[in-house]
Amino acid sequence: MNRKALVVPAIAGVVIAVAAVYDGFSPAGRGRDVIIVGTTDRFAVSGDVPAPVDPAYAYDVGSWNLLRQTVQTLMVQRGDGMPEPEAAQNCGFTDTGNERYVCMLREGLKFSNGDPVTAADVKFSIDRARSLQASSGVFALLSTIDTVETLGDHQVVFHLKTADATFPFKLSTPVAGIVNSRDYEKDRLRKGFAIDGSGPYTIRAEVKDNVVVKATFTKNPHYQGLLTPKNDEVVLESFPDADSMGAALDQGGIDVMTRTMSPEQILSLQNSSGSHVRLVEMPGLEIRYLGFNTDAPTVRSKAVRQAMAQVIDRSALVAKAYGSVAQPLYSLVPATLTGHTNSFLHAYGEPSVAEARTLLTEAGVNAPVKLTLHYTSDHYGPATKEEFEVLKEQLNGTGLFNVSIQGHPWEKFVPDVRKGEYDVYGMGWFPDFPDADNYLAPFLDKDNVLNSPYNNSKIRNTLIPQSRREADRLNAWKSLAGIQDIVADDVPVLPLWQGKQYLAASDAITGSVYAMNSSSALQLWELGAGVGD
Repeated sequence: MNRKALVVPAIAGVVIAVAAVYDGFSPAGRGRDVIIVGTTDRFAVSGDVPAPVDPAYAYDVGSWNLLRQTVQTLMVQRGDGMPEPEAAQNCGFTDTGNERYVCMLREGLKFSNGDPVTAADVKFSIDRARSLQASSGVFALLSTIDTVETLGDHQVVFHLKTADATFPFKLSTPVAGIVNSRDYEKDRLRKGFAIDGSGPYTIRAEVKDNVVVKATFTKNPHYQGLLTPKNDEVVLESFPDADSMGAALDQGGIDVMTRTMSPEQILSLQNSSGSHVRLVEMPGLEIRYLGFNTDAPTVRSKAVRQAMAQVIDRSALVAKAYGSVAQPLYSLVPATLTGHTNSFLHAYGEPSVAEARTLLTEAGVNAPVKLTLHYTSDHYGPATKEEFEVLKEQLNGTGLFNVSIQGHPWEKFVPDVRKGEYDVYGMGWFPDFPDADNYLAPFLDKDNVLNSPYNNSKIRNTLIPQSRREADRLNAWKSLAGIQDIVADDVPVLPLWQGKQYLAASDAITGSVYAMNSSSALQLWELGAGVGD
């Protein structure tokens, strides 16, 4: 497992503030073994999102970070993100066609209430997520399963509809989390914020106005698995913005600051030294993109979407809104993953107003094209608004577009995207697992996460299945590249940039360099109180 990370000293101004409030390894007035982690992720219940932490519904990085600590999966991703047996003792394909996958459970597995975990519980959990088909679209991760079979109390056999070399990754995602039928009904989602599982922690949520303000993770005494918690209790505290989260770290109110930090905070931490706070920088697999409702009259013409791809200057966008924390992206697949190709750069080259005008003219589209770009105002960090202001400026500066922008809270934004309420919208993607397939199928396959009307039969029926037959992912390159080329021509989505990931922590905390894996998943079990890494 690759556990490399770059550790950079933090700002000098923090030294006095941190030293003044710390006594030993934790802030004064707080137990030495309690670690407090800050996040700007928002966890809310609403009419559109009644069950945000049910494994059969949850499908965003924040909710998954709650589930990964509490609900056990057969496999787990750590470090470099490669799947390893967790609730399973071992797992593997038993045929040459990658269509029969068998897992043997560990001995002595128990839910947090002491009930034994059996193969029947695994089958119940997987079948439940598949049958509920929640509006989040997370069930699509299990779409290659035909049937789930149990052999005794400890063996589970997955019979797949078609070859799927990515299946071990999918069993490491929270939608495949093992839940107890005493706590979760088969035919309905579990509303609210209660989570019960067999993972390394139990959870207690402090809720105000239907929003989680704190989640306390307490070590589960019944846990049996691969992971070794290095603490007894972690509190995840939700902040309204990056500034208030940063102030809490400065004042010793929290020990660790996670997503999402502002570019200004990251730059300050990178350029300073002498503090008891450190910045951990890790390669990131986060991407940002524009999505299109391809049935909407304003963007139904492929030429409109192509013209936008032709004039958006990614380098200028990144420089103005994010600086060194991001880099331009010319495909849905990040540049660091096997299978990436710069399909949009090959198709459009450098930004050109003249070529975009030609695209619109030849398609009979009258300029300027009036559009509203929608974005979430409280999920991806404070730079999102600035990013969309730059996009508006770039598009309107061509004379080919008349663009306005509009921000929405996350709990409204996501359901509206899936309902097709927005013609053009900005989204981010943190991978379910580090494979090119997970940057393509979730947006392009049947039951895709965006509920997009775009349907390319060659992608769905030929190229995606073809790529999944290849256990050696290098051999899947041709089909993966073919998908990316079609996307660049049709532009159902428009990739913008790829980001790095950061975490800031007090020197009093150990394990901070391991606290996130390559897919931006929090690994709270790695954190400890003591001498820092």
